[in-house]
Amino acid sequence: MLRNREIQILLLFMCTVSVAAILAAAFLSSAAAALVFITSALLMGSSLLFTRWRYREIEKLAYYLRQISSGNDSLDVRDNQEGELSILKNDIYKVTLKLSEQRSLLQQDKMQLTDAISDISHQLKTPLTSMTVMADLLSDPKLPVAKRMEFTHNIRVQLERIDWLVSSLLKLSKIDAGTIPFKQDQVKVEELVRKALGPVLIPMDIKSQTVSVMGDDKVTFLGDLNWTAEAVINILKNCVEHTPEGGQIAIRFSENTLFTEIVITDNGTGIPKEDIPYIFKRFYKGKNASEGSIGIGLAMAHSIIARQNGVIDVSSSSEGGAQFRIKFYKQVI
Repeated sequence: MLRNREIQILLLFMCTVSVAAILAAAFLSSAAAALVFITSALLMGSSLLFTRWRYREIEKLAYYLRQISSGNDSLDVRDNQEGELSILKNDIYKVTLKLSEQRSLLQQDKMQLTDAISDISHQLKTPLTSMTVMADLLSDPKLPVAKRMEFTHNIRVQLERIDWLVSSLLKLSKIDAGTIPFKQDQVKVEELVRKALGPVLIPMDIKSQTVSVMGDDKVTFLGDLNWTAEAVINILKNCVEHTPEGGQIAIRFSENTLFTEIVITDNGTGIPKEDIPYIFKRFYKGKNASEGSIGIGLAMAHSIIARQNGVIDVSSSSEGGAQFRIKFYKQVI
């Protein structure tokens, strides 16, 4: 403490004032000089004791901060007393809590990244292995032309699958990281449905499926047309995939004072009850999933809708068929 330059200057100033006061009192009487000396000594001693106490408290705070920097955030330095040191302790404790929360979030992000890398590796392993085997077979000069064309087609299909997978994972990672600026436009639901139906009309025609659309052309919601269309396309693809030939898909939409709702229903195989809680989980494949399913389309749809103040849920009856219900709320409550 005494090595502190500020304390040295304070002591020098106090000693100078005390000596001057004692000399001035000595001209009056020796008793006055003694009284001034005793008073000065008590004041200086009290000041030094108070300063020493503050130094100890500051030293405790310094130790606490060193513990935090080393990763130990379990210490509690809160103080309910009045005074600047108590305020400082409480502020440090608040910062400690924030740092602890950020550390937990970073740890969760690391675990999610590890899981994502593991999932991606697993998803890419199958088509890559298949293409490697077919490439080895294609190197055989005695391979029949028909087989050569079949293997070439299969390799092209697997490459398209990998391209779609990588593209979808890139979109998902950008959505999760919050780097995609979703627009806040007034979107007409009729236009959204028309845009989303475009890519699935050919698969529906191949399976002789029909689609019905019902809703007021004035129904709107606040969001991003292109990204929301991406979400609805993935839902429609799922419906087309799980609806048999000659099946039906119905889309209806409406609006009230609280939210805009889009309901997509099919009369396909439905979703088993035990799969419903996990249907929007990334890479989850239910019991009725097709062989080529990856389990990423519905996860992407969920992320896109959730980022736009929306919710999506799914239900399925025992007789079959699935119903996806999307709600875009008009304001956050």
